[in-house]
Formats: sequence, C-alpha cells, structure tokens
Amino acid sequence: MLKPLPIPFPGVQEKPIVTELTFVQSDVTVKGHFELNEFATLNPDSLEFLRLYIKVRGNLKEVERILGISYPTVRARFEAMLRDLGYEPVEPDPSELALDLLERGEITPEEALRRLKK
Repeated sequence: MLKPLPIPFPGVQEKPIVTELTFVQSDVTVKGHFELNEFATLNPDSLEFLRLYIKVRGNLKEVERILGISYPTVRARFEAMLRDLGYEPVEPDPSELALDLLERGEITPEEALRRLKK
C-alpha cells in the first residue's frame, strides 16, 4: 500500500528532494536528485483546502458553505495556504472588500458606495 509523503517532517525545516522514482507497471526506476514542486510539500490541511478550492472552481463562498465555517475563517485558511506555498499574501482591494461585505449583507448599498468612492 502506498503512503502519503511525511510532510512536514518533524524537526526538519528544509524541503525534501526525491532521489528515486519508480513506475511500478512499467518496471522502470529513475535515480537522481529531483525537486518537489510547492504543491507536493503542502501540509495535509492546506492540501485538502486546495483540493476543495479547485473542486469549487475558486469560489470561496462555496468553500464556506461546504466546510460550514465563516467567510473570514475561509479567507484566513486561504491566506495560510498561500503562505505555505511561498506566496506573500496580497492585501485585498478595498473595492473588492466593500463588494464582498455588500454581497454578504454586512453593509448597506449606501455604505458600499461610500467605500467605493474613497
């Protein structure tokens, strides 16, 4: 039975390298030093979040619904996943934030308009 990569490995901060690839059905083995991509080294929680995010085609509202957690929690998990991938979080565009708040009914249309004019 195949096992998942033991990532992150306790007490080790460096990224692993792959030294052998085996193609079982073809009976082919390749040896060398191969770099894993950033997705292969995600921790299990971030990897599951990424899978769900892709499954719902990047719709964070749908992620919120499926996981049954608040939108701010979904955003925080998304930002954590981006950091795990090595990407610096981008500050949200204030106009996008205003529209998100309006869509969720957290501010009035007048408040959204006031924020958009800033």
